[in-house]
Amino acid sequence: MSKLLILLAFSSAFMVLSASAGNVVCYFTSWTIYRPDNGKFTAADIDPSLCTHVYYAFVGLREDGTVAVLDDWEITGLMEIEHLMSLKTQNPDLKIILSMGGWNEGSYKYSTVAKNPNARATMAKSVLEFIDKYGFDGFDLDWEYPCQRGGADEDKANFVTLLGELKAALNAQGYILTAAVSGGIASCKLSYDIPGVSANLDMINVMTYDFHGAFEKWVGHYAPLYASHLDETDEQKTLNVAAGLQYWLDSGADASKINLGLGTYGRTFTLANASNPDLYAPTYGGGDAGPYTRQMGVIGYNEVCAYESDWERVWDDEQKVPHKVKGTQWFGYDDEESLRYKVEFANSKNLGGVMIWSLDTDDFKGICGNGPYPLLKTINQYLN
Repeated sequence: MSKLLILLAFSSAFMVLSASAGNVVCYFTSWTIYRPDNGKFTAADIDPSLCTHVYYAFVGLREDGTVAVLDDWEITGLMEIEHLMSLKTQNPDLKIILSMGGWNEGSYKYSTVAKNPNARATMAKSVLEFIDKYGFDGFDLDWEYPCQRGGADEDKANFVTLLGELKAALNAQGYILTAAVSGGIASCKLSYDIPGVSANLDMINVMTYDFHGAFEKWVGHYAPLYASHLDETDEQKTLNVAAGLQYWLDSGADASKINLGLGTYGRTFTLANASNPDLYAPTYGGGDAGPYTRQMGVIGYNEVCAYESDWERVWDDEQKVPHKVKGTQWFGYDDEESLRYKVEFANSKNLGGVMIWSLDTDDFKGICGNGPYPLLKTINQYLN
């Protein structure tokens, strides 16, 4: 009887970690190995039982189409790739994906390569050589964004052409092709031929976050699930997860290919008046930098969860998201409760799964008392 109980207990624990029946795409950001103290995050900190895919972010692109390692200490970056590959010994089904691009890469180089047939061919060849050499299972393109930030009007068509050529080259060798795309409707209208993008990708990671932030002069949650009654303009009413995702679906994207983007961080503000912490209240810019992320206007869940005792947590039942406030500091973020709502929303749309940006800002060490990876475990528990 005791053996049976032990087996049942083990089985139940395994089921919690393996409950998800969809994609759980987890981004591993290469620069977080340089963070201080409990914020330092390496490949060894990843729990491979909680992800179906781990993305190494990022490599870059040269104007001739070749892959560039972005880590200033290139040997360190390559060693982390080796450590990533070792995760497959713990989870043989895990897929490790090479991700290229990101916000800091801009758009100009990608626009330049996408319009040139020779550069596109060079890019496909260079990507194949890189993922072959280091053992990746596929390639992810995070071009932020076609037709914007130094891009050209023809990027929308050229992006589809580039994806088509990459997919042909990669799929022929058994690799998958994915892309990270904007979740903002205005950005999508500028950047994407959505049916063409969908047809040429194996997975579409929709970045349904960063709808608001310190780049504005008022308070707004970075990733509300739904609109607020305080949203006044037509554009404001679209700056939420549900509207962004629905635009992709209504525009012809294959739901089974879409992974809904979820954040493990938040966006912060310094209020102009501590007595007015409401949505759209005026601000003086970003909130104070956290001890690990060290960037004004941004905070990791592993930083915000430490502010439990003397910070007021406020739940917005309309937008289904929390924020914390103390004095002039306002933090909008995601926690277990808001992520449950978002995962259940993804389930209701029959999506392929979810994408998490990023592993390093979950409470991966369990310093806040709920064990390691409380957010990622919540996502796994409720997905499908």
